[in-house]
Order: sequence, then C-alpha cells, then structure tokens
Amino acid sequence: MALLEIRNLHATVEGKEILRGINLTVNAGEVHSIMGPNGSGKSTLAQVLAGHDAYEVTDGEVLFNGEDILEEDPDARARKGLFLAFQYPVEIPGVSTKYFLKAAVNAVRKERDLDELDAMDFMKLVKEKADMVHLDPSLLDRAVNEGFSGGEKKRSEIFQMAMLDPTLSVLDETDSGLDIDALRIVADGVNALRGPDRGFVVITHYQRLLNYIVPDHVHVLVDGRIARSGGKELAQQLEERGYSWIQESNSVTA
Repeated sequence: MALLEIRNLHATVEGKEILRGINLTVNAGEVHSIMGPNGSGKSTLAQVLAGHDAYEVTDGEVLFNGEDILEEDPDARARKGLFLAFQYPVEIPGVSTKYFLKAAVNAVRKERDLDELDAMDFMKLVKEKADMVHLDPSLLDRAVNEGFSGGEKKRSEIFQMAMLDPTLSVLDETDSGLDIDALRIVADGVNALRGPDRGFVVITHYQRLLNYIVPDHVHVLVDGRIARSGGKELAQQLEERGYSWIQESNSVTA
C-alpha cells in the first residue's frame, strides 16, 4: 500500500523554482533515502511535505494515504501521521518538553479515535520511549530543545517520533553534526520503529548513516529532480565516486 505518492511536484521559494518535477512513491514498510549535493532540493522537499508556508507548490500532487494533503495545515498533516525531524531542531522557550509532547500525543490519539492518555499512562509511555533512544528523562523537564547539545536535540527528535508513532517519518539530515555514538543511538531508535505499517524518508548527504539505517531504495536529487534511483548499493557508489558522475550524466540527458 502506498503511504506517500508524490506526482510531478514543482515548488518555489522566494520566487525561485527549487523542485522541478519530483515523482516518488513510498510504500508501507519501506525506507527510502534521498541523497544529493547541496542545493539539489532535499530539504525543500522535506519542508514542502511538512507544509512550511515559505514554500509555494506550483504544480503536482502529494498524496498521503491516498489523500491530497497540499491544502492541509502542518498540524493537520502531523495529526494524520506525518512527522518531520528537522536538520536544525528549534528551541521553544517556556514550553516544557513533557507538556508539549502530552498535548501532541493526545492530539494524534484524538485524530485516531483513541482515548487521551492520563498522566500515569503518559509517563509510562515516556519512560518506555526514552529508554529506547537512551534519552535522559531529566531533559524532558526543560523547555523544548533549550540548552540541549546538538546530539541531545537529535536524540530528542527521535524520542518525539517514537512518542507520536507516525505512519510516515521524514528525517531531514538528522545525522548532521552527530558523532559516531550519537549516530548509532539515533539509528537504533529509527530501526526500532521500522515495521510493515510505517514508512521512512531519510534525507542525508553521506552514506555513513545508511550503514546503520539500511534503505530499501536510494534516490539521488540533482537540480530539483530525481536523477537516479537504485538500491542500497547506489549509496555506496556515491561514497566512492561522489555526485559529479550523476550530475554530468544528468546534464547530458536533460
């Protein structure tokens, strides 16, 4: 079953066209990796999927579980089961992580026609998911991401993903700035959530993350289009040869 169908997606930011006809299908149970050089449109794709209002979709469709979501607000997309892990997680001063997550979790549960969690059940879930990603529970008493190290912010993002139990997770360069230990912990959290009913889109520059989160499909973005797709071996080729050989072949065939 297709969780995500992107059809001929074009998008601009500040009047400049960034995405120039993206076509992509992510089925339940699959992990897709999006790779590409700087400026190729990877993060733009993530922001468009999440519904960032700075990006204007000029053509195409984005179907999530068969429903076009391009007119939906970001919070509506999140309630339906779409999660974005940011490249640079933002701080929200004055809002405790626990309070923020309890409201978010119960909003998702309401969308799924489930009862809200009371304080005891919520804290039980917090402990279970914090243990999964090796997150110090004391961090959750702080404001969202405030005073967190880079690794703690990324780990907190994966913890939030585990708490919200999304159907489709988009990880926008979540490996950026991580040392090898933090990278493994983040990858372990993602792998623990892999299953037949969930899908992942993992956006990354480097193959090293894909040593730990092994993708089913790899796609290379060049100039706002998917220039090449393949299996996990494509990521290994990129590690050895860089992006220039794909950029050159794409310019010849464009």
